Amino acid sequence: MLNLLTHKKISLRDALKLLKVTGKKCVVIVDKKNKLLGTLTDGDLRNHILSGKKLDETIEKVYNPNPAFFYKDKLNLKKAKKEIIKNRYELVPIVNKNKVIEDILTWDQSLSPDLKQIKKKLNVSVIIMAGGKGTRLQPFTHILPKPLIPIRGKAIIEHIVDKFNSYGVNNFFISINYKSSLIEAYFKELKPDYKINFIRENLPLGTAGILSKLSKKFKEPVFISNSDIIIDTDLVDIYDFHKKNKNEITVVASAKNYEIPYGVCKINKKGYLTNIAEKPKFNFLANTGLYIINSKVLKFIPKNKKFDMTDLIKKAKILKKKIGVYPIDEESWTDIGQWNEYKLAVEKLNNS
Repeated sequence: MLNLLTHKKISLRDALKLLKVTGKKCVVIVDKKNKLLGTLTDGDLRNHILSGKKLDETIEKVYNPNPAFFYKDKLNLKKAKKEIIKNRYELVPIVNKNKVIEDILTWDQSLSPDLKQIKKKLNVSVIIMAGGKGTRLQPFTHILPKPLIPIRGKAIIEHIVDKFNSYGVNNFFISINYKSSLIEAYFKELKPDYKINFIRENLPLGTAGILSKLSKKFKEPVFISNSDIIIDTDLVDIYDFHKKNKNEITVVASAKNYEIPYGVCKINKKGYLTNIAEKPKFNFLANTGLYIINSKVLKFIPKNKKFDMTDLIKKAKILKKKIGVYPIDEESWTDIGQWNEYKLAVEKLNNS
């Protein structure tokens, strides 16, 4: 229970990390004496981050100060569980007469044993862009294509497929070009129980050009993933976010914090020094390389021309299509596109 409690001075960034660690979509805000102050959901955080707030800000203006709760001395457990299921509460605090937390009743605890075993599934297709040369990982990629670089005994691309497959996804499309025969041979040897469809890219078509070949293939939204990333977050929640907000494109973005390791000189228009900011920090949302795209958007991609994902997003914006951003904490994104990132990824996954 204690890991679900936090204080109102916690930052937005740390709150994101806390939700990741607990595996819940809600935490309880308390004072120093564990008196109930409110609750904070992942939706509250996302909306606040997307409104342009800095990640170092506290959650004081974000959390819900009027949450549902139960008094322990009046608690009817059967009725309480029914109320949680009816209102789809992630959790509800149980308090004493002074509103001090005594316990927490969660959504999982309210479900029957049979329902607990049912994991939400995704009835979608996934496209993995695996045709690049991986120049940032040379000289390793002179021998192996980037998607086959191993981490913990498995190729990067297998980690990606396994993540989606754990949600019931069985239909994968993989674009291939550079050292394509090795990628095909890898999956042939693997003999998976899911379907792999290879789309051959005869000429380099950028990060989205090959998708023109699939423009009539789908009726429902599809996930599109780079082949050098591992996203450790709730994929069903991303899909629900996309559908609920009626987005045409949803970009999964990581909340990043970057500190410049130098003093930064600030000057005025005349070139005179006005200030030196010592090791300033910057917060931003970085594109992870994972997207959900409605099938009709794929028709915007020209055939047999170099076309990047950024070009597709720009075109969709010009056509006034709704593009959403789903923020995740930086620990949920493992990027393996460069050597220093690859080394960090190996260390991170070995410790997980």
